[in-house]
Order: sequence, then C-alpha cells, then structure tokens
Amino acid sequence: MLTVSRDALRRFRHAVATTVGNRLGLGFMRLLSLLPLPLVRGIGWFMGQVLHTVAARRRRIARTNWRLCFPDSSEAETARAVRTHFVRFVQAWLDRSWLWQGSPAVVQRRLKLEGDLTPFAGHGPLVLFAPHFVGLDAGWTALNRAGLPRTLCTIYAPQLNEAVDAWIYAGRQRFGQPHLLPKGEGLRQLAQAIKAGEPLYLLPDMDYGARDAVFVPFFGQTAATITSLSRFARLAGARVLPVVSEMTAEGYTVRVLPVWDTYPTADAEADTARMNRELEGLIGAMPEQYFWVHKRFKTRPPGDPSVYGRD
Repeated sequence: MLTVSRDALRRFRHAVATTVGNRLGLGFMRLLSLLPLPLVRGIGWFMGQVLHTVAARRRRIARTNWRLCFPDSSEAETARAVRTHFVRFVQAWLDRSWLWQGSPAVVQRRLKLEGDLTPFAGHGPLVLFAPHFVGLDAGWTALNRAGLPRTLCTIYAPQLNEAVDAWIYAGRQRFGQPHLLPKGEGLRQLAQAIKAGEPLYLLPDMDYGARDAVFVPFFGQTAATITSLSRFARLAGARVLPVVSEMTAEGYTVRVLPVWDTYPTADAEADTARMNRELEGLIGAMPEQYFWVHKRFKTRPPGDPSVYGRD
C-alpha cells in the first residue's frame, strides 16, 4: 500500500500553489501590457496602498531610512513620502508588463531618452552608474532600444522560480541583444566585457554586506557601500556615465548625464564616498522614487547597534 507523509503532501500543495500563482501572475502582467497607461498606473496606485498597509515590516524599514536621510521631515511628511514610495514601487513593477510585452510602438511612446549619447559612439570603456530608482528597468530598456552602436551588459541575478526567471530574463533581453552576466560570474569576466567595448549597466548603491565594501557617508549616515563602481572603472580604464530613470505621467524620462571628471582615482574609498554624494543629489530631485524599502543601513561598523531594531 502506497503511503504519503504529511510533509510530502505539504510540499506538493506548496509546489502546486506556487505554480498556479506564478502562472496567474504572469497572465495578469500580459493583460496589463494591453491596457492604457493611466489604467495600469491606477491599478498600481491601488495595489501600492494595499501593500503599504499589509507590508508592515517593509513600511517600518522605509520609514527608518527616510527619517535617517531626511531628519527634518515631520512625522506626517515621512508617512506621506513612504506611502507615495510604495505606490511608485508597485507602479514601476506593473510597468514591466508593457516594457517587456507591450508593442514596440507603445514602448517607444512611453520612454523618453535625454542626454548626450556621444560617449557610446567611441570605443572607450564605459561603466553606467544606474542607481536603484524604481524606473531602473525602464532605463535599461530605453538604452537597449535606442540603437546604440554598442552592446550593453549588466549583472543578472537568476530567480528561484523558473517561469518567473524566464519571463524576467526574456524581458531584459527584448531589445538590442544585450549581454546578461550571471551574478557571481567574477570580476575578470566583467572587466573583459567592459574592455571589449560593452558598457556595463551597474547598480552599486545597495547594502550588500561588509565584503568588498567601505563605510562612507550617505545623507550624513555611515553606510556600508561596495566599491565596485570604482574598481570596475579603474580595472577596465573606463569612464563613468550616470543614467537616471524618472517615472512620469507619460511613462519614463531616462537621462544620460555627463561623464564624471577625474573618476576613478587610486583611492577606492574616496571614489565610493563621491558616488554617494552624487547619488544624494540625484535622489533630491525625486526622493520618493528611490528604493527606501531596502535596508540601506543594515551592515553596521563593529559595535554599532542595528538602526532597524529587530527587523
């Protein structure tokens, strides 16, 4: 007689529920790709309000980050900013529906690319500093569909679910045949890609732990910040070109900003501190669109307590 343990049944039910949920989620995103942008953003507004209500832990993290970075904000201003951030966060996630599956005409109409693109015309190595604003995927898409004379590359973190991973991977490769390097590929492979003329779309502004990081100021707070922007640029002899993506009512405006002068230097810590200073200025123009739900100050100097309490 065949018997099945309760644990095996639970695993089976979880697997079925996950599969069904993912298929429904991807089907929902395919449907959204067909809808007018105001309707997509309206759904995102509603879902953002719900997420702000139910995601208590992430709400506390975002409020802590905001208070640390904007200490002059009142409680009401902080609460309003964090609620707006949740809405923008969800709206940007839903926008991936049309970025990755909408018609090319829709994508073209909703993405506006501004700035000087001449650095892409030469063969000199480039690293694109792309901070964690909610529109980071819009920036990647806008650059890849712009007909640049070079193939872009970026670091890709595979997802645990195969269906979701395939959807995201295909979406990020939709235009321009970019080069996606798996996370953990190694410094040498990345440097080789940059030296070969592939501009690297790099997002180095999160707290990834103490490894390869230095403690430098960020909005007056001590923040563990990886030195990869400086290291990659120095190793490949590359210039650094900031790329910032802003959500607008019409879609996104992606701005390619001027190359940083005298960067990198021989001092990775000083370079990383400069990166944070530059980022502060960019955040100031659209503060609610930055990734405040991330534990930006998670890694503390030895002996310093957590700023997030038990979260």
